Amino acid sequence: MTENLGFPALLQMLDERSAAFRAAITAAPSLDADVPSCPGWKLYDLANHLSEGDRFWAHIVLNTAPGDERPSKDGRAAPREREALVAWLADSTEQLLAALREAGPDRACWAWWEPLASPHTVAAVARRRVPESLIHTYDAQLASGAPQELPTTEALDAAEEFLATVCTVTTPWPGEPATMDYHTAEGRSWRQTLDAAGSRFTRLTAAEAADSKPTAALHGTASELALLMYMRVPADAVRTEGDAGLLQRLQEWG
Repeated sequence: MTENLGFPALLQMLDERSAAFRAAITAAPSLDADVPSCPGWKLYDLANHLSEGDRFWAHIVLNTAPGDERPSKDGRAAPREREALVAWLADSTEQLLAALREAGPDRACWAWWEPLASPHTVAAVARRRVPESLIHTYDAQLASGAPQELPTTEALDAAEEFLATVCTVTTPWPGEPATMDYHTAEGRSWRQTLDAAGSRFTRLTAAEAADSKPTAALHGTASELALLMYMRVPADAVRTEGDAGLLQRLQEWG
């Protein structure tokens, strides 16, 4: 794996992004507002989803081991009154943070991803939960009509974490072998390689990025690329070089 943010930094980011999510919920005109980036969801549904995830993973890091059956969620719904909902969200985040601290970064636990670039550890869970709060905060802001650019440090790690956790798989790529490069305006670049062995990524040095000749390349800010990976912005939000259809094929591959 490439060098990642430290565990304390991840916990701080999770705390800060969760606070930003609660601020968006507090500022929203209504909990019944539609969430354009999550079709069919109201703002309440988004809040219920995020809090449910925090509580689900709090249980996982303390009570599971790799290879266990997928745990069940507790089924408890968040309250629908706004003040009580905001308090519920704060408590959900605190449950997760407390569990992460108690377990420590090196403890092994259940996880749904293949343990290739992201291991089945508490540190990897913490890293996975940051973009969950990051992207869903954007969703909540979008529902209120005031979306904000993602913070740069969080966006950079969200993009790499997506490539490491979501995109690093052994499922064979169904098309011809291909490479997709991602270049951020902030100076970090990655290459995703797709072939019969699946999908994997590497972080490119500045020299490698300058000399790269991939099948396709995407150029944008860290915020734009992270939002694109999570399909929150369209392909034309970034600049594409090479095979313009590769991104669509990647998204359809899922």
